[in-house]
Amino acid sequence: MSPQPFTSWLNDPRRPPLVMGILNVTPDSFSDGGKFSEPDAAIRQAELMVESGADLIDVGGESTRPGSQRVPADEQIRRVLPVVRAVVARLDVVISIDTTRAEVASAALDAGASVVNDISAGRDDPSMFKLVASRGVPIVLMHMLGHSPATMQDNPAYPSNDVVSAVESFLKSRRDSAIASGIASENVLFDPGIGFGKTAEHSLTLLRETRRLASLGQPLLVGASRKRFIGAITGETEPSDRLFGTAAAVAWSVANGAAIVRVHDVGAMAKVVRTVRAIQGTP
Repeated sequence: MSPQPFTSWLNDPRRPPLVMGILNVTPDSFSDGGKFSEPDAAIRQAELMVESGADLIDVGGESTRPGSQRVPADEQIRRVLPVVRAVVARLDVVISIDTTRAEVASAALDAGASVVNDISAGRDDPSMFKLVASRGVPIVLMHMLGHSPATMQDNPAYPSNDVVSAVESFLKSRRDSAIASGIASENVLFDPGIGFGKTAEHSLTLLRETRRLASLGQPLLVGASRKRFIGAITGETEPSDRLFGTAAAVAWSVANGAAIVRVHDVGAMAKVVRTVRAIQGTP
């Protein structure tokens, strides 16, 4: 899928679910840190993901695993730009830039990315919403408890233990701020932030209420791939072993209205999505 069809997809109320492949060009991401930190390896992985069924590729130069520390914008740019440029030149796929910094997003958009994925929902950098509005590109707004991956898992708690209402209220508020900054409503996507300041039960509760979150009026992105809560259920300590648990979360999310699933194992999860769609009787 190229950027123009993606825009059409955003405006299509039927919106068949898409698969977003995760491409971490970092030395320290929780699951695949270091595997794709060199541009050649990252580009080969991007090619493999597209061949396997990825509709989008989410390129990030900063790990956001629990306890991670922030990476300066110039280092993020050094990591991601060669990959974004090469992928845009070689492959017909939508590139999303995974960053909270407007400087990084701007450089990536200049290089050919066409979506911004901001885990801070525009809170980290006051310039982010202005940039996205001026470029007219889609933005993913994610819920994260607090302001930093370094501390988000420090005893996460929500008022009345109602994580769904808290996430729902946050996303609506950030959408209002984005629109007030000039971002078109149809360019806003939501992500409930599975595992970002959530216990295993919080993440399960959010997944259980996928349909409610998908009814908020914006396309819903769900990123449960290989997350720690799956390991808590299945007993798998190694993230790359969590394929079947991830498949279950992906199938559930798509069946309950998720518009995009963000995954590591693109080939397997693309098959899961196709199977769910076949069961639903939709193309």
